[in-house]
Amino acid sequence: MSPAAHPLILDVDTGIDDSLALLYAAASAEAELVAVTCVSGNVEARQVARNTLGVLELADRGDVEVALGREVPLVRPLRTTPETHGPEGIGYATMPEPVGTLSRRHAADLIIAEAERRPGEITLVTLGPLTNLAVALLREPRLPQLLGGLVMMAGSYRSAGNTAPTTEWNVAVDPEAMQVVLAGWAAVPEAARPLALGLDVTERAKLTPEHLVELRRRAGGLPDLPVLRFVEDAVRFYMEFHSRYDGFYGAFIHDALAVAAALDRTLVRAEALAVEIELGGTWTTGETVTDWRRTWERPPNLDVAVEADIEAFFERLVERLSGLARRAVNVAS
Repeated sequence: MSPAAHPLILDVDTGIDDSLALLYAAASAEAELVAVTCVSGNVEARQVARNTLGVLELADRGDVEVALGREVPLVRPLRTTPETHGPEGIGYATMPEPVGTLSRRHAADLIIAEAERRPGEITLVTLGPLTNLAVALLREPRLPQLLGGLVMMAGSYRSAGNTAPTTEWNVAVDPEAMQVVLAGWAAVPEAARPLALGLDVTERAKLTPEHLVELRRRAGGLPDLPVLRFVEDAVRFYMEFHSRYDGFYGAFIHDALAVAAALDRTLVRAEALAVEIELGGTWTTGETVTDWRRTWERPPNLDVAVEADIEAFFERLVERLSGLARRAVNVAS
């Protein structure tokens, strides 16, 4: 392991964009992928686990521990989004049954144990609802002091929502979990404040057909590269969804941007803000209520990403995934 490596645990609800985030992490030389934990969100947690095992094996990373977590939100009934990600969560892509098996550890216990084993080193990146992290916090309140950092793809701070007019999917599925997380991190020092990438920046990460053409070109133009075939089949479903509902043929790849920012914070600029979660609104349950004018006069509890270097991100994405596709050419058929 390189001295400059970034140890990561990814908490996922795989998911098309989670799949790209997993591939990005697998393709990044500076990322040490410690483990991946699975939560219900885009699809149910057991399908998430199957998808996650399959994507990691596709990337020749079947050595990474994958753990199943809580399968329902803390309080509310589970809802999933097959209309966005397809019935199995990976669009039109198909994968063989995974060879690997799930960890015997519960996701929350894994997060706690790894943070205790390597205090101050591991960055946790949450790409789905915050359920597993909330459970881990309730079991071990010292978790904010044990982790080296927390990066979340969560919330909509100054932009329209993608679930209801003002709410983002990951928070809306389990708003109580997000509330637990904010409360758990409330007293941490400024340097340990969580970084949240909301729709304000992630919806600027718009994958287009031109990116896919460039990805295949840099991979050498070979006709049958399993990683590229998976990416193209998965995101085609996503692009068709956005064409129907958002007026463009492309795909927001929220989660891959969050992983990229966890590996290199210079990709984003953030503002320190006080944020609360709406739990009882008639129209706004799950809204990340953000005190932009500091009228609450409270200390900030979240670093909210307000700008991102999208051009640099896509350059890295295309370069890394094309390299991964070349290396993994014999891994899957």
